[in-house]
Amino acid sequence: MTEYRLAILDDYQQVSGDYADWGSLGADVSVTVFSKPFASEADAVQALLAFDVVVAMRERTPFPRAVLAKLPRLKLLVTTGAANSAIDLAAAQDHGVTVCGTAGSPSAAPELTWALLMALARNVTAEENALRAGRWQHTVGFELAGKTLGIVGLGKIGHKVAGYAHAFGMNVLAWSQNLDEATATAAGVRRVDKDELFRESDVVTLHLRLSQRSQGTVGEAELRLLGPDGMLVNTARGPLVNQPALVRALEERWIRGAALDVYDQEPLPAGHPLLTAPNTLLTPHLGFVTHESYARFYGGALEDVKAWLAGAPVRQLTS
Repeated sequence: MTEYRLAILDDYQQVSGDYADWGSLGADVSVTVFSKPFASEADAVQALLAFDVVVAMRERTPFPRAVLAKLPRLKLLVTTGAANSAIDLAAAQDHGVTVCGTAGSPSAAPELTWALLMALARNVTAEENALRAGRWQHTVGFELAGKTLGIVGLGKIGHKVAGYAHAFGMNVLAWSQNLDEATATAAGVRRVDKDELFRESDVVTLHLRLSQRSQGTVGEAELRLLGPDGMLVNTARGPLVNQPALVRALEERWIRGAALDVYDQEPLPAGHPLLTAPNTLLTPHLGFVTHESYARFYGGALEDVKAWLAGAPVRQLTS
């Protein structure tokens, strides 16, 4: 007889079984895979009422206090990655839910950042679409060598991006509220204040964690400072940027363009103004979507479940 019910959420590519042997949990654990996002919190609650264990893929499905309070059977919540801003850890603790994380890839997000930056600089998407439509060379891109890259958030990802920029011969600036001179110097970048970073940079890339303090870090003032030749790249989190201000900046040409992998609402709904905004390169939150990341995510999630079943949880996350 099945003792535990386990739900694997938001397996968009339906590959969770390729990266972990869920059958190794034994006959006592019944596994259900959800491959589509829930339409609302109410839908999520209704679908998950009968589950004891949930494996969440990053922030694709939020678990605020209101949701956790309505899932009385839930005892273990595993998130892929070492942190998840969409899980209310204090509420989980209050409701007796153990939360565990996994390792992640140190390279996936920085590599995507650089791919988007280069593609935007050379108008790759626009030129490919034009070529397929029968046109030949209708834009002029720019080289990165000698340009200035501004990095907002010089953590692990920001450090890697700085290294890529140096390899391409770029000047690198960095800013965050807690960035100190020693950290900037060690990364080979110049620490500046936020206004100076946006004023002097040709390209600004965001690598902050999302929090109440960092939400809306980039708004109208920063976009206007970036200017008509400047580009914005965001592979971190959508709410770091004031989205209405960004749409207006693109439509009114305050900035040259934007490459985005993250959004306020995901998946990005049909008819969203960013889908028709000019000079944009948009990807569907692919920053962590690699074979290497998924092996760490799903493999680690399976380890978390087995450890919890054995009474010795690993990689626990607390508020």
